[in-house]
Amino acid sequence: MKLSAYPAFTATAFTSRLAYRNQVWSGVFGELVATFAFIAVWTAAFVGRGTVDGVTLPDMVTYVLIAGPLLNWNTTRYIREVGDAIRTGDVTTFLLKPLHYPALLLFNQLGNNAFEQLTITLPVAIIVAFTVGLLPPASLAHGLLFLAYWVVSWGIMFLIATLTAMLAFWLLTAFALDWFLRGIMAVASGAIVPLWFMPAPLAAVLGYLPFAWVSYYPSAVYLGKLDLPAAGLHLAIGCIWLAALIGILTWLWSRMRHRLIVQGG
Repeated sequence: MKLSAYPAFTATAFTSRLAYRNQVWSGVFGELVATFAFIAVWTAAFVGRGTVDGVTLPDMVTYVLIAGPLLNWNTTRYIREVGDAIRTGDVTTFLLKPLHYPALLLFNQLGNNAFEQLTITLPVAIIVAFTVGLLPPASLAHGLLFLAYWVVSWGIMFLIATLTAMLAFWLLTAFALDWFLRGIMAVASGAIVPLWFMPAPLAAVLGYLPFAWVSYYPSAVYLGKLDLPAAGLHLAIGCIWLAALIGILTWLWSRMRHRLIVQGG
């Protein structure tokens, strides 16, 4: 199938989510509760302190929003759907067509995440900005670099989630895989606690793993915690991780599609 046909899956995924408008309200409410809960925790941690390790409370409030709703790519539904398709054998429908299944998943997830960014993340960001206040990017250059990091963040998260979902080829189920990944991401990506507050040895290790490019580095660049040369260097490293994960997924998919076992037969 020509590449020009794949964007149709993005449009379908986006419009199909419109049928579940109640999920939008619950999503906005859930993100608001989580965001304000984290803001309350950091506010309590900064009581009586102007800065902690060079970080201010406004820095952390902004970090919570960026590393939380903005970069917290929801992959729970995605992993379960891919796992169920493998378990039930529905994936064979796509294998019998002139489709590249990982490419189909990519464009489908683009539609899902675009819908969530517009209907959940954007309203949450506006509400937080007007109620608590948010910092602008450290500079125009940092803001532009953040946009590049935002794209890399999505790509790395998609590839990690897809590789996780592909484990269903061996496990014959995706049960708990989403929870497994969310647990790792919560710590390793810096989504809950920034790497700059972690013990130096742990931060040094996590700082070189791809998870850090999902939440920590984009947020740190936005806030100016990395100077421009360091931000450019880490962006290049993130792109290397992106290329490496694409290579791993391509290699695994070429082998895994030949070992499909449908549950029950």
